[in-house]
Amino acid sequence: MTDDDDMLRYDKMVEMALRGVVKVSIEEVIAYHKDHGAMPGEHHFYITFLTDYPGVDIPDYLRDRYPGEMTIVLQYQFSDLKVDDKAMQVTLSFNNVPEKLTIPLAAISIFADPSVNFALQFQPLGEAMDEADLAILSELDDDGPDDDGSGGGGKGSGEVVSLDKFRKK
Repeated sequence: MTDDDDMLRYDKMVEMALRGVVKVSIEEVIAYHKDHGAMPGEHHFYITFLTDYPGVDIPDYLRDRYPGEMTIVLQYQFSDLKVDDKAMQVTLSFNNVPEKLTIPLAAISIFADPSVNFALQFQPLGEAMDEADLAILSELDDDGPDDDGSGGGGKGSGEVVSLDKFRKK
């Protein structure tokens, strides 16, 4: 067994936990949007993702226009928003043409909600999330036997969290 085999990968655990924040945030918006037809309060999301990441499904003209990276905004005009442990889907309008986008959570490089001065920046994960990564995301959804599905948490101060200082060089 090498030293690398017995190391706890805290950097990877933190990265996956923070990607879970993105997933839970989208789930909260889905629930609110279903009842109210809008985002809660002044919340809106800027989601930047890698367009060439495996599993990203966007129209070719968008991939050509945004090679490498693209940012979408979820605020007023979106529909069919879905999320699971691996990816999010949303329909957005581009030049008045609705387009369905599928974005693996692992492809997201920045998630921001400017209304509360909150942002997360991620390093791209490998080709796809492995089973251990998915298990971490699943645990984030389960707050225990009394889980009310709210995702817990509360209001925090707005901070940009960069994980670079925790990564092995």
